Amino acid sequence: MALPVPNLDDRRFQDLVDDAKRLVQQKCPEWTDHNVSDPGVTLIETFAWMTDQVLYRLNRVPDRNYVKFLELIGVRLFPPTAARAAITFWLAGPQTSTVHIKPGTQVATRRSDTDEAIAFTTIGDLPIVPSRLARLASTLGGEKEVRDHTEALEAKTSFYCFDKVPKPDDVLLIGLSEAVPSCAVTLRFQCDIEGVGVDPENPPLLWEAWDGYAWSACEVDRDGTGGLNRDGDVVLHVPKSHTVSVIQQQRAGWLRARVLKPEPDQPTYSASPTINGLTAFTIGGTTEAVNAELVENELLGAS
Repeated sequence: MALPVPNLDDRRFQDLVDDAKRLVQQKCPEWTDHNVSDPGVTLIETFAWMTDQVLYRLNRVPDRNYVKFLELIGVRLFPPTAARAAITFWLAGPQTSTVHIKPGTQVATRRSDTDEAIAFTTIGDLPIVPSRLARLASTLGGEKEVRDHTEALEAKTSFYCFDKVPKPDDVLLIGLSEAVPSCAVTLRFQCDIEGVGVDPENPPLLWEAWDGYAWSACEVDRDGTGGLNRDGDVVLHVPKSHTVSVIQQQRAGWLRARVLKPEPDQPTYSASPTINGLTAFTIGGTTEAVNAELVENELLGAS
């Protein structure tokens, strides 16, 4: 967040003209014609324009002065640095072993007739860990009791993922076989159109991942289920703090979908979605990259 920069004088041309006319009424009451056709008003506007230009220059204090003022309060400017960005690597399909994206991996935008390619280089190791669905459960309204749906899922039996009439803090718990920090996970749902009442483009759901201490929000890349109302994929970007933990004596890398209190004018569930099937797999990973190229075995000089 940039430091607010107040103007040293915030008056403008019209403010200066109005101030001058008020002074005319006080100092020279016999001057009664204040129309723009009056020569005196013309002089007022001329000097107001000149003063406005001076104030404009005054408010544009040189950058060197800004730097010196910041140094007085102990603030130092960051030196120029290369741009950084989060880069997501997508797999062609689920893998059976971990895919490692090594530091120094280079990616670039496509070169066109008018623009050169912009290259970025990864600065950290990214293991894209394979995963599968291990457990499935739910809790109602913030209760501690956990309802296990794993057997129903294996038996291909339909079940409500929330209460019959969902309420805030109803939760669908999804346990992955492994923790998948910084990975993109696909949750492939088979659902009936029963979670009626919601806007499929803006369902009152929050996807989260357990990091060992608290639930952290996941970024939703896409939701093809319309709020768990039809067959489709939910693709989540799992935070890098995700870890394996134990819930109700079940060890897994836990994700969850939590029903939120709807915002004003946001429709909510009037009936619970029904799940007929669910599978999960890792489909990618995200790491940080810098707008620079790694140069190796470069001769810097000789002596």
